[in-house]
Amino acid sequence: MKSLVVITLAFITASLHAADPLPSWNDGAAKQAITAFVTKTTTDGSADFVPPAERIATFDNDGTLWGEQPMYFQAFFIFDRIKQLAPTHPEWKDKEPFASVLKGDLKSALAGGERALLEMAMATHAGTTTEEFEKIVSDWANTAKHPKSGKHFTEMVYQPMLEVLAYLRANGFKTFIVSGGGIEFMRPWTEKVYGIPPEQVIGSSIKTKFELRDGKPVLARLPELNFIDDKEGKPVAIQQHIGRRPIIAFGNSDGDFQMLEWTTAGKGPRLALIVHHDDAQREYAYDRGSHIGKLEKGLDEAPQRGWTIISMQNDWKSIYP
Repeated sequence: MKSLVVITLAFITASLHAADPLPSWNDGAAKQAITAFVTKTTTDGSADFVPPAERIATFDNDGTLWGEQPMYFQAFFIFDRIKQLAPTHPEWKDKEPFASVLKGDLKSALAGGERALLEMAMATHAGTTTEEFEKIVSDWANTAKHPKSGKHFTEMVYQPMLEVLAYLRANGFKTFIVSGGGIEFMRPWTEKVYGIPPEQVIGSSIKTKFELRDGKPVLARLPELNFIDDKEGKPVAIQQHIGRRPIIAFGNSDGDFQMLEWTTAGKGPRLALIVHHDDAQREYAYDRGSHIGKLEKGLDEAPQRGWTIISMQNDWKSIYP
């Protein structure tokens, strides 16, 4: 009898667990906000019902779907590319920020901020075709590892957010990435890691050009900036790529503020959430003073705007898969 009870309880527990669409989330305001919103917008007859075609959810990537400390993961990729290409660019030994990268002085290399990173991205990403660049990114993603965790960068994704993506899609939502990261950097792996296909990835970009190489048509990447998908650029990119205003938006920094603001300014039910990195033990703790993923304005204005703050420490049972 005892073994039967144990088996029965185990079955009930497993059933309850299976019924929970967000098992890695602690019960609290954040989880409730997500499930309540999905329920009311997808239930026939609800005053807040939203037709499937209008169920658009956007997600920042760095710091929202995967990590971003001690620096953006694409920066690791860029620095690795600089080291690989250095033999064919002897001028980089004396030219900043490349010289600092080659010396291993990453702090100085990033001192120039976003512009310095873009300069390095254009110099290391250009010249290849889109297919060549996709292979370069894929090879890097399959081998490169985070310096602190030792995990592959594509394993540094947040399990609770993977559950949100799956939950939303199961309820008729289309999930889009809207990131300051490079669009061609993300597209080779987002479908495998997040279930988000390349056509639903929006990011910063450099210009490309159609040309013939050995008689075959290719798209060649140029050392020229095309678009920065950050801050005010995010709502613009959403309109250009999607053509519908999202009804849900997830971010983690002030770089996502305008996306959340644009989302919640629309008519009907709206939901905006901010992932707050406040878990130094299991991940990192940072917000106002951080040089990466700074969160100040969003933290201050979220309560009055009705935006939900997600505490990694309190709301997430686990961080990584």
